[in-house]
Amino acid sequence: MFIMVSDNKWSTKFMQVKLGEAHSLKVEKILFQGKSDYQNVIVFESSTYGKVLVLDGVIQLTERDECAYQEMITHLPLCSIQNPKKVLVIGGGDGGVLREVSRHASVEKIDICEIDKMVVDVSKQFFPSVAVGYEDPRVTLHVGDGVAFLKAVPEGTYDAVIVDSSDPIGPAQELFEKPFFESVARALRPGGVVCTQAESIWLHMHIIEDIVANCRQIFKGSVNYAWTTVPTYPSGVIGFMLCSTEGPSVDFKTPINPIDADESHVKTKGPLKFYNSEIHSAAFCLPSFARNVIESKAK
Repeated sequence: MFIMVSDNKWSTKFMQVKLGEAHSLKVEKILFQGKSDYQNVIVFESSTYGKVLVLDGVIQLTERDECAYQEMITHLPLCSIQNPKKVLVIGGGDGGVLREVSRHASVEKIDICEIDKMVVDVSKQFFPSVAVGYEDPRVTLHVGDGVAFLKAVPEGTYDAVIVDSSDPIGPAQELFEKPFFESVARALRPGGVVCTQAESIWLHMHIIEDIVANCRQIFKGSVNYAWTTVPTYPSGVIGFMLCSTEGPSVDFKTPINPIDADESHVKTKGPLKFYNSEIHSAAFCLPSFARNVIESKAK
């Protein structure tokens, strides 16, 4: 639930009523309100986090902290394999993941499948520094259902798939289910990698347990969980599930394709603000309670 309180210009984002928590941002100005075929879309100017994109009452990104999410969900997988060439992004209509993928000079083809064209258009209008990824000539936008798109992809097409989904409700629910992960695995080459948004260890361990269990059944290479801090997300953290298919081994914890050592992308995309090789490895260090649950799924 997302409540705009007009008398004092505060907006309050309730993650879920049953969780009994809320996060508030002061609203300076509403910039856009619309309803697409799939969800309600709001953009507002906040007093502390810059412009904010909200979908169906849930904050998707803010100008101030989007780098932590976009850079990590992209470079954790792509820096773990040598010379990725073909990359698919599912979701990610704001273009931030595209911006980060396009930093990798080895990449020759970037497909993105986003179900909601309004998210793409609004992001280009209000978040140009995020949506700059769409300007890369290697990018092809497919507007449609990511599940259906993956089913039509020839086997072994991609080196990496990045699933930038919202929470597992509404149009994103299928992106957390076992048949979807099976389609991802089929679309990847041997030793290919996937990174998907995987919720918060503080709030959603039951969801994470299911994701880990499904991935361990489907992906016969590496299966790891990582996390990062994003202040405007529920509990201030968000996780990522990283998996590889059977084939050349992948050690996600040790980057072998360091993007932070290459500055050729800085002129067009700006400098990295969050990701580096040290934080890459550190992202896989989990608190004991989460590590114990995730490791139990390996038995």
